[in-house]
Amino acid sequence: MGSIISVRGLTKRFAGYVALHGIDLNIEKGEFVIILGPNGAGKTTFLKILETLVRPSSGLVKIGGLELSRSAVQIRKMIGAISHESYLYSDLTVEENLRFFGKMYGLPDDEITVRIQLLLKQMHLEHRYMDRVSTLSRGLKQRLSIARSLIHDPEIILMDEPYTGLDIRSADDLEKLLLENSRKATVLMVTHDIDRAFSICERIIILCDGKISLDIRKKDIGSVEELKNIYTTIFDGGA
Repeated sequence: MGSIISVRGLTKRFAGYVALHGIDLNIEKGEFVIILGPNGAGKTTFLKILETLVRPSSGLVKIGGLELSRSAVQIRKMIGAISHESYLYSDLTVEENLRFFGKMYGLPDDEITVRIQLLLKQMHLEHRYMDRVSTLSRGLKQRLSIARSLIHDPEIILMDEPYTGLDIRSADDLEKLLLENSRKATVLMVTHDIDRAFSICERIIILCDGKISLDIRKKDIGSVEELKNIYTTIFDGGA
């Protein structure tokens, strides 16, 4: 279907170390990709570059055919991001937060209302829509953060440890929502939860020391246990 994300020679240097070493990668439109690796492997840095939050030191990144260095504003409109930060306003209600972000993305009021109703139902937040965010538990804030990221029906969904703070039901709701959206959206998920991620992904990428150590289709791996063995071999074997 064609690459929606294209990365060539992507490098990111911080003071004292290199987080990403010349990454080359194509993500096809509609793919569901998980990115695995230990802390410090470069996973979050990679996502933040795609989100336009961090500038690469060198290399070329294209999203939707647009160069990241020239079209950051347009690219942000294509992306829904879920991360450790909720990006929610504590003094606003659940509904007010979603309406604010819908307006920020330029959606008409009637469409925002429809999207809010849909997402509140999907994330089981209908009964809390008038509550201020400051009154919500960590798990409910994470559910709302997920709804916020999807308010504009993005073409690309980027997630950094999205299961953090979610109970089993909420995690199941997230997976159901992701599977529904993956029919039309491209999904990249950074996670340590190999079991859950393996059950819903199509492609697995493992980062090690800022380099791609494995890039494989799920259909080419027999089971999640095999993936765990590969993961262990890469890191315990010094690959």
